[in-house]
Amino acid sequence: MSKRKKVEKITVYEEAPPILKGIVQTLESNYMPYAMSVIVSRAIPEIDGFKPAHRKLLYTMYKMGLLTGNRMKSADVVGTTMRLNPHGEGAIYETLVRLTRGNESLLHPFIDSKGNFGKSYSRDMAYAASRYTEVKLAGICTEIFKDIDKDTVQFVDNYNGTMLEPVLLPTTFPNVLVTPNVGIAVGMASNICSFNLTEVCEAIISLIKTGEITPLIPDFSTGAELLYNSDEIAKINETGRGSFKMRAVWNFDTKNSCIEITEIPYTTTIEAIIDKIHALVKSGKLREITDVRDETDLKGLKIAVDIKKSADAEAVMQRLFAQTSLMDSFSCNFNLLINGRPMTLGVKEILRHWIDFRKGCILGRLNFDLVKNKEKLHLLEGLAKILLDIDKAIAIIRESKKEKDVIPNLCTGFGIDKIQAEFIAEIRLRNLNQEYLLKRVGEQDALNKEIEKIAGILADESKLLGIISTEQKEIIKKYAIERKTQIVEALPLDIKPQIFIQDYPVMLYLTKENYFKKIHTTPLRSNPTIYIKEDDAIIQQVSAQNVDDILFFTNKHNVYKMKAHELEDSKPSQLGMYLNNILQCDDDEKIIYVVATTDYAGHLFFAFDNGKAAMVTLASYATQTNRKKLINAYSDKFPLRYIEYLSENKDYFVTSKDTKKNEKGFIFNTELLPTYSAKNAGGVQFVKLGKNTVEWNLGKSPENTDDFRVDKLPSSGLLLENNDNQLRIYNDY
Repeated sequence: MSKRKKVEKITVYEEAPPILKGIVQTLESNYMPYAMSVIVSRAIPEIDGFKPAHRKLLYTMYKMGLLTGNRMKSADVVGTTMRLNPHGEGAIYETLVRLTRGNESLLHPFIDSKGNFGKSYSRDMAYAASRYTEVKLAGICTEIFKDIDKDTVQFVDNYNGTMLEPVLLPTTFPNVLVTPNVGIAVGMASNICSFNLTEVCEAIISLIKTGEITPLIPDFSTGAELLYNSDEIAKINETGRGSFKMRAVWNFDTKNSCIEITEIPYTTTIEAIIDKIHALVKSGKLREITDVRDETDLKGLKIAVDIKKSADAEAVMQRLFAQTSLMDSFSCNFNLLINGRPMTLGVKEILRHWIDFRKGCILGRLNFDLVKNKEKLHLLEGLAKILLDIDKAIAIIRESKKEKDVIPNLCTGFGIDKIQAEFIAEIRLRNLNQEYLLKRVGEQDALNKEIEKIAGILADESKLLGIISTEQKEIIKKYAIERKTQIVEALPLDIKPQIFIQDYPVMLYLTKENYFKKIHTTPLRSNPTIYIKEDDAIIQQVSAQNVDDILFFTNKHNVYKMKAHELEDSKPSQLGMYLNNILQCDDDEKIIYVVATTDYAGHLFFAFDNGKAAMVTLASYATQTNRKKLINAYSDKFPLRYIEYLSENKDYFVTSKDTKKNEKGFIFNTELLPTYSAKNAGGVQFVKLGKNTVEWNLGKSPENTDDFRVDKLPSSGLLLENNDNQLRIYNDY
């Protein structure tokens, strides 16, 4: 009887298990508020183009009078900002540094700075401490805070309720697309590139006028070149997602054989580039470079790359573009908060939302001005009434027995309200002259016209949009700068590594103990002696090029592939490299044959112990991917007797010996053998091995022995005379 497996009782819950419910409740009560706080209050920028940390810092500086005053120590600004931002002076100062002119992170810096603020393109150039640097708001901040005191934006209490701070800043231009922003929140991120101010403002004007825009192309403070791909740019503009490539700007000093890199992509740093070049040079992949150094100074960025006089600067740069961050990608993710909700939008949609935001700012300002003008007009209307009898007004004030009776008596005497009476009562005695009163009353006409104008704008959206367009034109006139990132046509990037590899002839040497040398042919002319370990021997010598692929065949039916240029050049006096370490093969695995090729043309001839042979196309070992190891590289049914690479068909001399010590031999050409595309093909019989055969050998064909040639396989051959033995050369694995 078969034993039945005992099945434990399974508890079925009609609802989630208690432990799972506890986890869900914990996530809802603890993790979700944290995630939303990071998303809404820290990491993701809003429609004004600022994160809360930026906004708090700039507003603090505005309230400190740094828009028009002299520079102030950064430490003072940082300390005052903590009234709005309690996250610590270190975080506040880092935020300040990025917004400065000295750091060069932004196309239009918001802070005019004095002192060392590091550089955005340098990883190791540290900024000075806040006690040593000075700052004030840059001129463009006039547009950031324009009419902020006229109800253009909403204000809320700060974290401890001691002062008010703006929810957004009433930027008069689409700063959200002019200032680059990167933010990593919980479960989402944002990466917004910067665009040229003029082009963004013109896009706003075009969108208001025609409803369409020309696709915007990114522009960065570090310059460099943008490889223009119309499809990618269109995708970014439409969806807010996508990527584009940027590459460094360089020139070549022919006198000193020096490549001078003066602009690099926004996404990298000088140190990252130099470290990568050092690694490439050290690994032997960039032998043309003799030195690389950072020559950045007060004049600007500069990386100097010295190359050999015989090297081609253009080819070296192409290799650097392919293998370093001198050419890099910028991945766009236009994720921002719209009314507190994260949204990923294309450029056109972002501009539409910004127009709505700006309309709200202008409406707030107009309503504020309308109320103020109406209040002022109301006061002037009351003032006009006392012009009819100034003496009466003076008499009412003089004859009032108590101060509290002045306002009611004026209201009764002239038929005005309390607010008008308060205004009249506060007029100084020296202003009770006819000129002053007539001048103030005359302002009523201007106020009526202004009120009528504002009412007209409020009733007509086209006029409201016209104000936005006018603002953009004024912004362009005041703050436009030329594009820093140049646009170049992107070519198809189908770069083969060997195009950038220095090509020169080499000799490859394989020894019995698995040592391998790659030697430039030049030193071999003066020193042809090849040194090897004691008790070792060279078993193969191959002429090749530095751009070739090298195939290492092992006794375990594997092939290891490497690029010739990946192997270091050896000197004739050196022992070379131990292949088991280089190829990472087994300790007992032995390299038995080496093939060097560029185009994988030709065949490999395999002869096996059972008298079979296979002609396998070398193209069978070519792979689309850069695979380092191929298994089942040749048949493992019988031991391998012989292997050789053939670029064309070849004659071989086969001998066999029977128990009576009779020797037979024949010559055959490999054209008699079929070719295989399968690497592990067992082949066909080419030598007859009778019951009495005790051994057979394959060797180089002797000359002038056509009597032994056969035109059909398999064959056992003809009897050999003793004097034929000296012509045979045997190769036995």
